[in-house]
Amino acid sequence: MTREVDARGRACPEPVLLTKKALEESGEITVIVDSRTAEENVKRFALSMKCRVRLERRGEDSLLFIEKPVSAEVSPEAPPYPASGPIVLVISSDRMGRGDDELGEVLMRSFIHTLGEASRRPETVIIFNTGVRLAVQGSAVLEDLRALCNEGVRILVCGTCLGFFEIRDKLAVGQISNMYDITETMLGAGKIVQI
Repeated sequence: MTREVDARGRACPEPVLLTKKALEESGEITVIVDSRTAEENVKRFALSMKCRVRLERRGEDSLLFIEKPVSAEVSPEAPPYPASGPIVLVISSDRMGRGDDELGEVLMRSFIHTLGEASRRPETVIIFNTGVRLAVQGSAVLEDLRALCNEGVRILVCGTCLGFFEIRDKLAVGQISNMYDITETMLGAGKIVQI
């Protein structure tokens, strides 16, 4: 029997967490969400767990029919701490450092440009809070972020933050993400560099 998960009106990352819990208990579920961000997050999570996903839209609601393969694990055992792992860069502001805002903007532009020239690059760049302004149309660092993306650096941009600043439709680089993906990425990192 298919289990139904009504995640309408739930803030990030609740739809993903409810989906994860339901998949731990049942092989087939239907998740109902009422935002494109939640739809994308649930779908991406289900696909990362090797589940089959079928999407159906009904008015403002999205129904995701998710079927877990017999051998899939929803919560694979992970070591308590990664012995070694990828470098993850966390950017929580559109400025670097505290103090003068104008100087902070100059430093951030310089840092992101230099990152593309560095001998070691992060595997993932996580951008949240006011940092999301760096990944939208008109950003002074947009081309540098695109170059990193083209070189294989994964850029995760907080969907809740984009929504808060009402700039979701202006995202120009990176993948809209959620707190579940951000948390898992940070916990799996060998090293986190926070700017």
